[in-house]
Amino acid sequence: MGHLATLISDLALLLVVAGVTTLLCKKINQPLVIGYILAGFLIGPVVSFVPTIGDANNINLWAEIGVIFLMFSLGLEFSLHKLATVGNTGVISALLQIGGMMILGYIVGIAMGWSTMNSIFLGGMLSMSSTMITIKAIEDLGLKEEKFTKLTIGTLVIEDIVAIFLMVILSTISVSQGVSGLELVGTIAKLMMYLVVWLLLGIYMIPSFLQKTQNLMTNETLLVCALGICFGMVWLADAIGFSSALGAFMAGSIMAGTVHGERIEHLVGPCKDLFGAVFFVSVGLMVVPSLLLEYLIPILILTVVTIVGKMILLTAGMLIAGEDLKTAMYGATSQTQIGEFSFIIATLGISLGVTSDFLYPVIVAVSVVTTFTTPYLIRSSDGICAVLEKIVPKGWQEKVKRYKDEKNAVDTQPKNPDWQAFLKGYGVSFLIYGVLLLGISEIGRLLLWPALTEVLSNKTIAAVLTCVAIYVVMAPLLPPMMIFRKRYFTALWLQSFANHLPLMLLVGLRTAVTVFLVIRPMVLMFPIPSWLLVMVAVPVIFLLSRSDWLIGRYLEMEARFLTNFNEKKLQELRNTESGKSHHWLDEQLQVASFLCTADCAAADKELKDLQWGRVMQITVIKILRGRKHINIPEGDEQVLGGDRLYILGTEKALENFSLMCRQRNLLVESGETNVSLHQFIDNQDQWHEDQQLFAYAVTVKKGSSLVGSSIRDSGIKSNWSACLIGIERGMLPMLNLSPNFILNVDDLLWVLGSQKMGQQLVKKELL
Repeated sequence: MGHLATLISDLALLLVVAGVTTLLCKKINQPLVIGYILAGFLIGPVVSFVPTIGDANNINLWAEIGVIFLMFSLGLEFSLHKLATVGNTGVISALLQIGGMMILGYIVGIAMGWSTMNSIFLGGMLSMSSTMITIKAIEDLGLKEEKFTKLTIGTLVIEDIVAIFLMVILSTISVSQGVSGLELVGTIAKLMMYLVVWLLLGIYMIPSFLQKTQNLMTNETLLVCALGICFGMVWLADAIGFSSALGAFMAGSIMAGTVHGERIEHLVGPCKDLFGAVFFVSVGLMVVPSLLLEYLIPILILTVVTIVGKMILLTAGMLIAGEDLKTAMYGATSQTQIGEFSFIIATLGISLGVTSDFLYPVIVAVSVVTTFTTPYLIRSSDGICAVLEKIVPKGWQEKVKRYKDEKNAVDTQPKNPDWQAFLKGYGVSFLIYGVLLLGISEIGRLLLWPALTEVLSNKTIAAVLTCVAIYVVMAPLLPPMMIFRKRYFTALWLQSFANHLPLMLLVGLRTAVTVFLVIRPMVLMFPIPSWLLVMVAVPVIFLLSRSDWLIGRYLEMEARFLTNFNEKKLQELRNTESGKSHHWLDEQLQVASFLCTADCAAADKELKDLQWGRVMQITVIKILRGRKHINIPEGDEQVLGGDRLYILGTEKALENFSLMCRQRNLLVESGETNVSLHQFIDNQDQWHEDQQLFAYAVTVKKGSSLVGSSIRDSGIKSNWSACLIGIERGMLPMLNLSPNFILNVDDLLWVLGSQKMGQQLVKKELL
């Protein structure tokens, strides 16, 4: 009971003093963080005229929880969609600033006679700007709408992400008490693998859980579930060997993309404020005036190094990215401080026992000084620019201006968009599925194999069962790893013969990596020659990657993942008129017309033999043969000389098809401009209603024969004489669907067919 009383009295003292100091800071318009640090100093062992806390261990424990809440809240403010909006300026500035300040901090630390570990951690602390203080200073000065603000926020987003990696790297260095390049690469690769697997599984599972239980989610239950997920991921991160801060950040970033993200952030806010306050107060507890006086010169040196170093590096980064001097200077001066992450890194060093006691109060003092100076530096940005323009030689200024103009000119020059789109899709899917396959292999080999060996007491049987489990989980990922999107691949293949070799090499690279990842568990667990495994693996992988059943399972998983990933955006779309109007049909689908002359290569061939749908991802929706209309023709329909074909597809697919028609003399373009599907349907007045095509929306209801069937087996084309042109699942539009795609309850099917077909659907109560 006495321990409980001490905990309560310490908390009471902490909150009372922190309340007074933060009110004082609010009164004089200073950041609340300074008030918390001051409160910690006052209730610490140094100040005698204010009561002192009884048990520092209690405060330290609460401070650890505070770090978790701070990182969880930071994750809730960050989402993967936000990362996509960060431009080159943010990336270049952040990486240059972090790398430069780490090197500069290390050099300064060594120059002052500090140990290697102190100097390494010092570099990490100096490289982190304070998101909280930067945004607060910008808002207070009324500069939130300025151009540099967006660039600054982008830079801070990248810094927060790099900080996560930095903490893991510093932990690795601390354990080994040295810097090993190979070990660092291995640690970063391991972190990348776990992060990708973690993110993908989290996005796949957590939004689905929240969606299925949303009717039960009161504020109380949502808060408890959100914190349960947060601390569960904290425990998982610790079990894997990473920091608790990483787990909390990941949990927050996953939930930020859900429709509950803002609500969770609002509910968690008071918890974050309370425990965050305890953390910052614990920072103040470690301030020792005698140490500050002893290290006054290093504090002043580090303050100058921080301000000047960050200004130079951030300005240089923004100039390199093509920004003008004024924008670069404002962006740099707003980030000339250190804050939350620096304290977390300092706490990490102390908890690992690798940094000296003096480093923490020194870095706190530097943080306080740079926090005070930030608003004044922002205000003086114009003056600094004016001074630079006077002292910097005109020749240098002209070179910078010429560089900016030339870079902007290069950025605006037309590039091959097909190569860019193909390489982006190729790289992202290669990374995601490659890391997933590797992650499945490693989790099975490092976790499942030892567990089974212990249970079965037979290493060989355990290895066999482990491999079976690994390959069962791997199997659905083989189709997307081996067969990537064809749209831009086809375009590049048709555009130039010179593209064939690099495309084939890229396909070969992907195939080789897939084979390597598949045979890796067997190579590591069994004494089987690698060449023999390769010979067996290649045909098996080839067959599995083309399995209709596996493709169907994967497509179902992909659709669920994409729906969860875009849940928040889709919810916003649902609340707008554009979402209700289904404009995506009109925006993405077009209709083009082609003529088949007697000498065309497609003449007298059946549609199924031409394989345009599979190869080119287009659909023949109408053949006009004299006065005869053949709507939604079957695969055994012949294309005859004199036919006019109306073909549906995306703009890119139709562009590819036109190029192929010209190269192979398949069809002749009619010369008419492509029209949207909506325009095509509206402009059929020259034809009788029985000959016209219409788009219908069919909802897959519970108990329908469509539920659980693939598109191929659904009978949409054979039974309804209709063409499935797209599906909406949870407001997520999906086009160019594989015939193996599995239909679910509440899917909205958009089908194209005749008026007679629509009447049949009405009779069947499908519309």
